[in-house]
Amino acid sequence: MNQVAQQATPSIAIVFHSNYGHTRRVAHAIAQGAAQLPTHLVDIANISEQDWAAMDNASLIVFGSAVYMGSITAAFKTFMDGTSKRWVARSWQGKFAAGFANSGGLSGDKLAVLQQICLFAMQHGMNWVGMPLMPTGSSEQDLNRLSSFLGLMTQSVDAPPEVTPCPGDIETAVWFGNHLAQTVLRFSKV
Repeated sequence: MNQVAQQATPSIAIVFHSNYGHTRRVAHAIAQGAAQLPTHLVDIANISEQDWAAMDNASLIVFGSAVYMGSITAAFKTFMDGTSKRWVARSWQGKFAAGFANSGGLSGDKLAVLQQICLFAMQHGMNWVGMPLMPTGSSEQDLNRLSSFLGLMTQSVDAPPEVTPCPGDIETAVWFGNHLAQTVLRFSKV
C-alpha cells in the first residue's frame, strides 16, 4: 500500500535554503497555495528535531534552493548529505517529492538545480511531482513564465525579497502549492 495512503492526516514539508530571503518568500508562497493541508516550513539554516520529524511524517516533501554557480547552495548540499541515514533506512521511500529553484538570472541554470533535487529524491525512492502548468506568457505577471515542467522556477533580480520574485512567479508558486496539495489529497484517498 502507498505510504501516503496509510497516513491519517496528509501533510507537506517545505524544505529550503535562502541566504537573502528570496527563496524563503517562494517557500511561503508554496505554503500559501498548499494551505488546505498542514504544512511545515523547514529553513535548513536552523533545522531542528521537530523539523526532521515533520519531514519524516510528511506525505510530500518540497525541496528548494537558491542557485549558486549553476548548482544548489553548499548549505543545501550539506542538508542532502545529512539525510544519509534516512536513505539507508529507506525512511522516505514512497513519499512524494517536488522541487523549486530561484536564481537571479533568467535561466540561471535553475534546470540543473531541479535535476539535482530530483535525483536526490529518486535516490530516496520518492515519487516526483512536476508542474503541469502551461506557460501563460513571458511577462512578469504571467504564470509559469519561465516554462518549467520539472518543478517550479522563479527569478529574483537584484532587489529586496519584498519586491522580487515578480508577481507572476509568486502566483505560480501559489499555484504549485495548490497542485501539490491536490496531488497528495488525490492519492491519500486510494
